[in-house]
Amino acid sequence: MDRRRRYSQAGGFILAASIIAGTVGGAIVGQSSAGFLAGAAAGILLALLIWLIDRRRG
Repeated sequence: MDRRRRYSQAGGFILAASIIAGTVGGAIVGQSSAGFLAGAAAGILLALLIWLIDRRRG
């Protein structure tokens, strides 16, 4: 029996890094909450993109 393992990509790191980067960037300009939200939105979009690409490779 030939079992091939399929290694999926993880978007969790991208999400966490985007949130941290957004918070730091927002704090630099005095809007840490807005930076957090922008980073979270960007991270969610990137994680979804990774998931869709990984799913297509299937």
